[in-house]
Amino acid sequence: MPEQTAVTPDRSTVRLALVVGGLVLAVLLGFGLGRMNGTTTGGSGGAAALTADHTHPPGTGAHDHGSVAGADQGAAAEPGGLSVSSGGYTLVPLATEFPVGRPGQLRFQVRDVQRRPVTRFAVVHDKPMHLIVVRRDLTGYQHLHPTMSPDGTWAVPMTLAQPGAWRAYADFTVVADNGAQSALTLGVDLVAPGRYEPRPLPAAATSTTVDGFTVGYQGSPQAGVTVPLTFRIDGAAGGAVLQRYLGAYGHLVALREGDLGYLHVHPEPELADGQVKFWLTTPGSGRYRLYLDFQVANEVHTAEFTLTVP
Repeated sequence: MPEQTAVTPDRSTVRLALVVGGLVLAVLLGFGLGRMNGTTTGGSGGAAALTADHTHPPGTGAHDHGSVAGADQGAAAEPGGLSVSSGGYTLVPLATEFPVGRPGQLRFQVRDVQRRPVTRFAVVHDKPMHLIVVRRDLTGYQHLHPTMSPDGTWAVPMTLAQPGAWRAYADFTVVADNGAQSALTLGVDLVAPGRYEPRPLPAAATSTTVDGFTVGYQGSPQAGVTVPLTFRIDGAAGGAVLQRYLGAYGHLVALREGDLGYLHVHPEPELADGQVKFWLTTPGSGRYRLYLDFQVANEVHTAEFTLTVP
């Protein structure tokens, strides 16, 4: 019977086997932990991180910045602008009372959770800050673009033409220290002292006139459903030649009657048969006021509509 001899591996072979085994174990553990933690790239800056250029592909143009989703119109569940704070950021106006009918200046900061003024913002649709101001009866609409000083204070000339309570919406994309971008819309109340006499909301209509232009739209918005709205703009003496304004052929703001919930929608990048096509998701039934900004001959005009969503 042949003699059996025990084979003992040398020390270098043992060390090599241990190193290889340890590396395999580390890779497996890292993969498992990554799946458990739901690892994502880019991180967040106090709210949902968005793509670096914050673009909107055709059919997904809504800026529901008050929600966590923010970048996908179909995912929008609630309008923005209902709160002064969201995602770790707070809108802080330096004054909230303004004289009626006299030019003033609105100054404000956006502060983080440490109460520090934020100074890094992404340029979205040609501007780092879009400011919408409207009276609580949905009259007096203004679309303004403040400028920021080095200390993070934004300022813009503003006139509140009628007494009453007004709402200001700051629509912006903040850039965190790690480069992540978070799109938000924060809202705050302003006051113009005097007797407030609210005007009734005009009846729902799909056509209106403004500054000699006839503006109409086609589409039937439904609560919670993304539907197209197509706007046609005609001049008094023929077809109007639309120009791009803030990088698009039109900008559509929708405000909900009652709580003044805010939706900001941008159109498809090109005209469709000379018309501007938006995709709108209304979060619930009720009445909304639509404000369409468009530019012709280097002048910006705003057409307003009342929309009833069943």
